[in-house]
Amino acid sequence: MLRAGLAALLSHWRRRPLQLAMLLLGLGLATALWSGVQAINAEARASYAQAADSLGQNGLDRIVARDGGAVALADYVALRRAGGAVSPVIEGRLRAAGVRLVGVDPLTLPQDARTLRDGIDGNMTGLFDTAGLAPVLAEPGTLPRLAALEGVEVRPAPALPPGLALSDIGTAARLLDGAGISYLLVSPGVALPPLPDTLIRQPAPQGEDISRLTDSFHLNITAFGFLAFAVGLFIVHAAVGLAFEQRRGVFRTLRVLGLSARALTGLLAAELLVLALVAGSFGLVLGGLIAAALLPDVAATLRGLYGAEVSGSLTLRPAWWLSGLGLAVLGTFLAAGQSLWQVRRLPILASARPEAWAEATGRRLRWQAVAALVLLAVAATIFSLGLGLVAGFAGLAALVLGAALLLPWVLGRMVAFAMRFAHSVMAQWFWADTQQQLPRLSLALMALLLALGANIGVGTMVSSFRLTFTGWLDQRLASELYITGRTEAEAEAMRAFAAPRTSAILPIWSVEAEIAGRPGEVYGVADHPTYRDNWPLLQAAPQVWDALAAGEGLLVNEQLSRREGLATGDLLTVGALRLPILGVYSDYGNPRPQVILSVPTLLAHFAPVPRLRYGLRVAASDAPALARDLEAEFDLPPGSVIDQAQVKALALQVFERTFAVTAALNVLTLGVAGVAMLASLLTLADLRLPQLAPVWAMGVTTARLARLELLRSLVLSALTFLLAVPLGLALAWVLLAVINVEAFGWRLPMHLFPLDWLRLGAMAAGAALLAAALPARSLRRKPPAAMLRVFADER
Repeated sequence: MLRAGLAALLSHWRRRPLQLAMLLLGLGLATALWSGVQAINAEARASYAQAADSLGQNGLDRIVARDGGAVALADYVALRRAGGAVSPVIEGRLRAAGVRLVGVDPLTLPQDARTLRDGIDGNMTGLFDTAGLAPVLAEPGTLPRLAALEGVEVRPAPALPPGLALSDIGTAARLLDGAGISYLLVSPGVALPPLPDTLIRQPAPQGEDISRLTDSFHLNITAFGFLAFAVGLFIVHAAVGLAFEQRRGVFRTLRVLGLSARALTGLLAAELLVLALVAGSFGLVLGGLIAAALLPDVAATLRGLYGAEVSGSLTLRPAWWLSGLGLAVLGTFLAAGQSLWQVRRLPILASARPEAWAEATGRRLRWQAVAALVLLAVAATIFSLGLGLVAGFAGLAALVLGAALLLPWVLGRMVAFAMRFAHSVMAQWFWADTQQQLPRLSLALMALLLALGANIGVGTMVSSFRLTFTGWLDQRLASELYITGRTEAEAEAMRAFAAPRTSAILPIWSVEAEIAGRPGEVYGVADHPTYRDNWPLLQAAPQVWDALAAGEGLLVNEQLSRREGLATGDLLTVGALRLPILGVYSDYGNPRPQVILSVPTLLAHFAPVPRLRYGLRVAASDAPALARDLEAEFDLPPGSVIDQAQVKALALQVFERTFAVTAALNVLTLGVAGVAMLASLLTLADLRLPQLAPVWAMGVTTARLARLELLRSLVLSALTFLLAVPLGLALAWVLLAVINVEAFGWRLPMHLFPLDWLRLGAMAAGAALLAAALPARSLRRKPPAAMLRVFADER
């Protein structure tokens, strides 16, 4: 009996292959977007862990100079002669390449420094070449950034983390302009001789927890992936629900023949499990392709915003494909749970009665509206209390889900309102028929609402950010040229060379320091109209620039102000210095605390201060010539002289790549919503015949009925779009005023872009018409015999 029952159930899919294809496609796309996002997150977090290991040399203690400078060579030699198992390391940043260079001694490097050891293995040849520079090793994705190194062989070392280059200490010292020993690595479990007074032992550095810093970004794209998965589940829910409704007669027959409700439910569950595994496997393959396509943009975003290095290539990791397959199965049963419950609980003969299913649907819609109101209330409570980043995303999810669940009820009221103004018989039938079809189309329309709302919300956020960011760059990047010397002597020579051709030379000096108990940056600025006229201040004390120049206070960035609850007039401790806050300035794109002092105050309280960078005020027409002359005079590497336009272009390029992932997910989500519409309309095509046949029999042609079907899809999509606009604006407000503040520490003004909404509305209308075109074409070509056969059917 079980075999016969299973064959009867599966015969439905053989008769309706297009419906089966829509079901598999919807679940496959949902799984693809979710697994693609998880693959990106898994790759990024693996890179963070690898970078953390290399930064802390896998938990090895260090010996450093007490004054914070380089370790004297004589001290190192003395330790080695006394039997100390220490290994020298030279570490610095190759500014032109934007890569961290680590120089080691392969013979004394501890075996426990696994990350560096793995990079050296298989690359020992030439590391001891004393005739010239030894090879530099780097992860393959980092190699192109080292192309500017002259006279150095660069070799791939896949075991190294992205953004790190490895060589012997001699090569590193020469590439870093004669840098001394940065620290000594201590082999674990080995006793050390007494250290000289100039050296101290430090525990293994943990570094800045970059994964914590980037949690907001990963949570953001995870939310988009889950949204796309939810939209895909609407397709599954609609397809499964319609398939169950189409098989009411089969269920009744199988029950009458002796198949128990438990056995029938088990067969349906087994059928769903097979479909979920097939669609999930397809989705995993597609998700891998999506992740591989988006990962380079993600890597550029994380490097530009956070300085986090992520490999641009994808590695197959069990975590993301197992989670994708598991979520596909779980999502399928969540989408089909109500239908399975109805089959399990309805009496034998009731399963074939449309009224029984309609009553169950009516009860579901009433409970759905109540649940929607509860979710919206929860969202409002979370936003009003401000409970943190995770709670903000929870409130965002409650807002989106509540709006989607409320959509069928709102559309029903709108259609009922339109019906009052219908005077002709045909118009009254059109609106009445539309209202009758709303429950069956509600899931597809909910998917469309979510996709449109997400597009409007994220589009408003991105466009507001772009508009604000562009204006902010114009204020902050006031100098026409920015120069950076490789050494302080070279920087001073460049400054002297440029002085006769500039109106002002502004130092851009900074040091790392502890700000309110956290690591941050302290900058010094000169007293010059460039800052007085252009620097964007959100809060300011009276005569703020005069007080700053006199050393009577400091400026803090918005991130520090919000995180610590600081305002103008509050006292702030920076290192050993404690001064009042004179103002708060916007600092978009920087997640770290930052403070601005006057240059004399910076030099007096923080030492040493690297004096490598300056901003040059020069006539815009003279800037290109001065840049060329500086590069020629000092034989500067790329990036040492940058004009204002280059800085802005680079910043805007990072900005665009930052939102490339969310834009791609938006487009994919809208595509999935279009598929949901198509799936619902295709599966409804046969179910519609009992309602359309009487109208056809009264003289309305199939061509006119097809046009009305297209009009219905267009009207419903337009109404859904009108409701998506306030939802999208609410999403944008949450992203800008709640999520962005919690994640990054700054708040952006919200701007409206109605033309973008109109373009999106046109896209939604086009998607609805395309989805309705195939069913309408099938209806238009329906032969009279098929319409007449309806009257002989049991329905």
